[in-house]
Amino acid sequence: MPERQKKTLAALGLKKMHQSIEHEATPQVLGMVTAVKHLVRVEEI
Repeated sequence: MPERQKKTLAALGLKKMHQSIEHEATPQVLGMVTAVKHLVRVEEI
């Protein structure tokens, strides 16, 4: 994967595969998730 996607995942707090994190749905976070949507799974609580 490109370095930019790696940095986006790190900025979201994802370091390992199958890791779960929670973030508030701010425009900044949603933009980062959109950039790596093919690598992550998003669930609303």
